[in-house]
Amino acid sequence: MTSVPRPPQPPTSLSPSRASDFMQCPLLYRFRVIDKLPEKPSEAATRGTLVHAVLERLFDAPAADRTAPRARALIPGQWERLLESKPELGELFAGDAEGERLSRWLGEAERLVERWFSLEDPTRLEPAERELFVETELESGLRLRGVIDRIDVAPTGDVRIVDYKTGKAPRPEYAEGPLFQMKFYALVIWRLKGIVPRRLQLVYLGSGDVLTYDPVVADLERVERKLLALWEAIALATETGDWRPRPTKLCGWCDHQAVCPEFGGTPPVYPLSVRPAESGEDDQGRMGPDRAEAGRPVALEGR
Repeated sequence: MTSVPRPPQPPTSLSPSRASDFMQCPLLYRFRVIDKLPEKPSEAATRGTLVHAVLERLFDAPAADRTAPRARALIPGQWERLLESKPELGELFAGDAEGERLSRWLGEAERLVERWFSLEDPTRLEPAERELFVETELESGLRLRGVIDRIDVAPTGDVRIVDYKTGKAPRPEYAEGPLFQMKFYALVIWRLKGIVPRRLQLVYLGSGDVLTYDPVVADLERVERKLLALWEAIALATETGDWRPRPTKLCGWCDHQAVCPEFGGTPPVYPLSVRPAESGEDDQGRMGPDRAEAGRPVALEGR
């Protein structure tokens, strides 16, 4: 029996990736969350998913067996599992009759996995959680959700949130984006458990860097205010249907140029009911300095 597609719905929650989309480009957020336009899989993002799966599964083994050769040996099986769950990923290597591109791609995944062993020692780690889905509702009613790569809990009770990045560490002036993502997770844990994580740790497998940040309550309160302002801007755009593109150098990577006004395209008919923008709302659907801050681009790296 063919399933009937769900009609478009207004957004009901916010994740780090969707927050990044809106801050990068409100129209991109609309295309992904409301229109749900399809996107082609990319080699880089899929490699990130594969590496994450391998690092998660490695902790199934006893500590002494968590070695680089064992991790490498997991890669083919995890790739097959990905293909089973998402057959469209096979399009990445269409026409690769000899398997040379796939072999190089898998080799790159192996190198990323191997580099991890120079940054952390899995034989000395016993994660409390891996690939943990978290969700909480703030007093305002805003629902936050996301997936945390790893949570470590020390004997003292201190919590460390760890996120793997398969790209390179950003230059210092661009470090705030990934840190925003980590503070988002820290805020969720704080609101769920009443515990401020002791450390946020970003592990960059592409460059072999480990970046850490120790948050305090004031950090998380600032992030919460920013998210509330961001959600207000999203709600306003949802109600008015006013989703403006925000051109940046990242446009070159976007799958939606054909329907983007910046590239001569026409967006699909807006599928939700709208109300006219009221006097005092700016042309980006925001009001006041908090919303202006919420709409500022912040690049959050993917996997």
